Amino acid sequence: MKKKFAIAGCGFLGGIVAEAYVKGLLPDYELVGVTSRTMESAVKLSVLTDCAVCPDTAALLSLKPDIVVETASVEWVRENAETVLRSGASLAVISIGAFADAALYARVKQAAQESGTRIHLASGAIGGFDVLQTVSLMAQAQGLEETAGIETHTGCKGFMPTPVWDDALLTEQRTVFTGNAKEAIATFPRRVNVAVATSLATTGPEITGVTMHSVPNWAGDDHRITAEIDGVKAVVDIYSRTSAIAGWSVVALLRNLASPVCFY
Repeated sequence: MKKKFAIAGCGFLGGIVAEAYVKGLLPDYELVGVTSRTMESAVKLSVLTDCAVCPDTAALLSLKPDIVVETASVEWVRENAETVLRSGASLAVISIGAFADAALYARVKQAAQESGTRIHLASGAIGGFDVLQTVSLMAQAQGLEETAGIETHTGCKGFMPTPVWDDALLTEQRTVFTGNAKEAIATFPRRVNVAVATSLATTGPEITGVTMHSVPNWAGDDHRITAEIDGVKAVVDIYSRTSAIAGWSVVALLRNLASPVCFY
């Protein structure tokens, strides 16, 4: 029996999930519907995948999906996550930055618990959640101090619509942010899903350190995550030239959920 899934957000990342479905890489699923901020992009994916196009989340949920894949935005997660979960559908999230809001995170977890659904956090452009959680568990169990953080090098133009921008970044490499994950999401609401994901797997948004470097003429992102306790140090370092890896991480998550052998 195939599981029914739906896609919220039909941009670049949602398109990757849809194309993977068309190519037969999600054989255990049936795509029943899509929705997006712009109807044009939703129609495009519905034609590609031969599924329903929905004007909003309510219409998407009326199709009774088992799981909704979010490839939309932090704002969509804030506005819709609880509704999706209480409808009886589980939720796969790529815009993890929404959960820097501790109150929202608590409400979403409660909604999942009360409705018997689950929230699946996609690894996005990083990964290594398994080893990061293991180190944190060891720290809690043994009463050890843990340090965790993420250091990112990224192209300067990505900072243009943010408070740290000035024209000198076009020619000068500079550290543009040092703080914690909660502060980072407030400063860069569309750029630090990876930082918040790291914090949720380790020491929490108010403790996990974040350092961001702007690099002229740099393509892509390089994320180096470190979690350390006495006797154990885990380092995850991933470079990706585009955000495509985030879309493929959702495909990998869905395959893992349906597989008799799961990788963690």
